[in-house]
Amino acid sequence: MRVISVLGSTGSIGTQALDVVRNNLADVRVAALAVFGSIDLLERQVREFLPRLVCVYDEKRAADFKMRVRDLSVEVVTGMDGLIACALAAEADMVLSAVVGMIGIRPVMEAICAGKDIALANKETLVTAGHLIMPLAKEHGVRLLPVDSEHSAIFQSLQGGGGRAEKLILTASGGPFRGKKRKELVGVTVEQALRHPNWSMGRKITIDSATMVNKGLEVMEACWLFDMPADKIEVVIHPQSVVHSAVEYEDGAVIAQLGMPDMKLPIQYALFYPQRRYFPGKRLSLAEYGSLTFERPDMEQLPGLSLALDALRAGGSMPVVYNAANEYAVARFLDREIRFIDITEWIGRAMQAHSVIHNPSLAQILKAEEETKSFLQELLKTE
Repeated sequence: MRVISVLGSTGSIGTQALDVVRNNLADVRVAALAVFGSIDLLERQVREFLPRLVCVYDEKRAADFKMRVRDLSVEVVTGMDGLIACALAAEADMVLSAVVGMIGIRPVMEAICAGKDIALANKETLVTAGHLIMPLAKEHGVRLLPVDSEHSAIFQSLQGGGGRAEKLILTASGGPFRGKKRKELVGVTVEQALRHPNWSMGRKITIDSATMVNKGLEVMEACWLFDMPADKIEVVIHPQSVVHSAVEYEDGAVIAQLGMPDMKLPIQYALFYPQRRYFPGKRLSLAEYGSLTFERPDMEQLPGLSLALDALRAGGSMPVVYNAANEYAVARFLDREIRFIDITEWIGRAMQAHSVIHNPSLAQILKAEEETKSFLQELLKTE
């Protein structure tokens, strides 16, 4: 019996993870759920899966939720302490971290120290604190199992390779603006940016895909997960989203993982690794697709990827600034306060203003995040 805590249960990954649980109730149970958003959806989840511990991050919403579920035997906690409590739920042997943002770092670190395996869907954890997380996981003998489709594909492609990996190949759909020139993106609306051609994801991640920042974050994460330098990671645009990523071995052989674009596949693989089990989704038919195409990314059109490579080269705290600036800028775009093309412009400006801290502590990481957001808040006032 696998017992899990789900951090971010009402988000896109969290709800799909609970779909996987629903299809495997004989083998998996939910110990804890943690959310920031919809307590209406959370109530339905709690009544269905009956966790013993629930965190509603916002204190006022937590008080409301506690009244709603007073007929159930469930403890309701709040804030960062509550989020960590869910990560440390005694019954759980795995934590699925599906929260958005750097708020996921501390719960993951606490869970690792408690010896719990991590199914990681929170890119920011490794992007900003990989130098802390990876040694900690090794020290405590904890498995970090990737949930992102691309990292899961690389992880799967590494299982039977039998040789030294020479290069990682990360695929990207290209998002809704593939092939458009930068001048054509000036008037992009929120609605247009949220129309991803292949994947069903949360709003923030969908915008990140449209700017190619998501792929930049994935390159950073892959460096830590697979101990691979950035110059050994290639990004390829693959509009069909069938080849989820690949590994090139020292003899030139390339092993890839293919499948339908469905996030429940990598979620299920992470939850039950090393088992594979039946999945009731649509099967891939290569004959139906007819052809699969690949192309190089246009770094000038959407500079989110090239800025990520700059942040990697700078190292230290610069990936923190890249990530924090993006989080802030995407939120402002979704609130219609800035233009779509301003997102990567603001990331670049924040990076230029930052003095790198080498090997930052957790406190320094969180301080760099706050300083970056403060810098952009002042920028918003002047523009």
